[in-house]
Amino acid sequence: MPAPRIVLLTGAAGGLGSLMQNLLPAFGYELRLLDLRPIDGEPDAIVADLADKDAVREAVRGVDAIIHLAGISLEAPFEKILSANIVGTYNLYEAAREEGIERIVFASSNHAVGFTPRPQGDTPLDPDALIPIDTPRRPDTFYGLSKSFGEDLAQFYWDKHGMETVSVRIGSCFPEPTSVRMLSVWMSPADGARLFHAALTAENVGHTVVYGSSANTRLWWDLTTARSLGYEPQDDSEPYAEKLIAEQGELDPENVAHAYLGGHFVSDPPIWPY
Repeated sequence: MPAPRIVLLTGAAGGLGSLMQNLLPAFGYELRLLDLRPIDGEPDAIVADLADKDAVREAVRGVDAIIHLAGISLEAPFEKILSANIVGTYNLYEAAREEGIERIVFASSNHAVGFTPRPQGDTPLDPDALIPIDTPRRPDTFYGLSKSFGEDLAQFYWDKHGMETVSVRIGSCFPEPTSVRMLSVWMSPADGARLFHAALTAENVGHTVVYGSSANTRLWWDLTTARSLGYEPQDDSEPYAEKLIAEQGELDPENVAHAYLGGHFVSDPPIWPY
């Protein structure tokens, strides 16, 4: 499909949102920014809570597509997750349906399948050992559970209303990896922008679930569905491997935080501070 011109970016003040603010305009997008709090240097950004249906409806009016990054991105009490990640995502989809928006890119997470045992073996892995996109969902937190809900919601809105979604199970998108585990799930910001662009412009996606990472030498999951959108990752975490392994050591399969895809989210998840 032709590239959408105006894209609503929710969660624009967050870590990933801030990166995409700077990178996506190079692909020709005009971004409409939304967050729960003001965004420095962006006086026109929309400050709204996704729990406010009227505000959400106004925010989506007139856009061509949505990249939905907003919500709680760590573990939190279920009541907070329910409001921000579950009800908020429903409100966004319903507003998009009412406004006739046909494409959403939903920031899912590897934590929707966090209790999947991580692959073990030589680096790089045999392609048959990579975690497939259709592996059963095994969320590792209420946060991961909310991402499972978001994927199901996207499927429902495709089946019921014909709204297309690409759900991106993001690994870790930072300027550089900061842990040995992240060597396997890291997505460079530049590759993140490439993947979001592919997700916005690919034809006939229906509801497509993809893993979001760079072409890492130590990759754990299968990027076939992401590549099918036209995504061509350019980066690899391997240049950071020697330093990180020297500082932190290799992953230990006897350590529960190292044994599963979700890392320390399965045992001692970081808590949302707000």
